Amino acid sequence: MIRKAFRMTVYPDRTEEYEDRHNPIWPELAEVLHQHGVSNYSIFLDPQTNALFGYAEVASEAQWAAIATTDTCRKWWKYMEPLMETHPDGSPVSHDLREVFHLD
Repeated sequence: MIRKAFRMTVYPDRTEEYEDRHNPIWPELAEVLHQHGVSNYSIFLDPQTNALFGYAEVASEAQWAAIATTDTCRKWWKYMEPLMETHPDGSPVSHDLREVFHLD
């Protein structure tokens, strides 16, 4: 199992809508995530900076990367694009974070 952490940014006036769109998350997206070995996935919001901190446990980097090739993921990106910083292909601007400490 690989622990992944990353940072994204939601637009200041869209934080409430961002949260609403995740509650509940689309069942088909949850299924894609599970099928690609993702578990224990959380996203946190820093309301002072509008930074989103994501954490997920993944079975492999290849499976994690393959999620982006699914129709469901691309549909989700399009749905979320108005709410957050994105790349031209609609994917969220995301910065991986390096783990510096872990305690089991």
